[in-house]
Amino acid sequence: MYAKELVRRMKSALSPVVVDVRSGYEFNSGHIVGAVHAPSWKILLKLAKLPTDKNSELVITCEHGPRAQMAQGLLGLYGYRNVTLLDRHMAGWRSAGLPVEK
Repeated sequence: MYAKELVRRMKSALSPVVVDVRSGYEFNSGHIVGAVHAPSWKILLKLAKLPTDKNSELVITCEHGPRAQMAQGLLGLYGYRNVTLLDRHMAGWRSAGLPVEK
């Protein structure tokens, strides 16, 4: 999903859940407003606080992509059916000047 599309969708009633799989340090240094912090290792061990509805729309992000791709695969194995990646991830989000919270 493209960043500008995500911003538009986040303002609607059908906002996807943004899942940030970066480390705690990275997340605390700035993340998408309202994002759920779920590091990849927590997803792997099923400790992440994610929606219980496996049909929920999830948009996964990390810094550059590899961790998000791994998380997307894990979530698919765990039954989540509507998982996409944020295009250009957090690096692209910041370079586009989009808002982050700390």
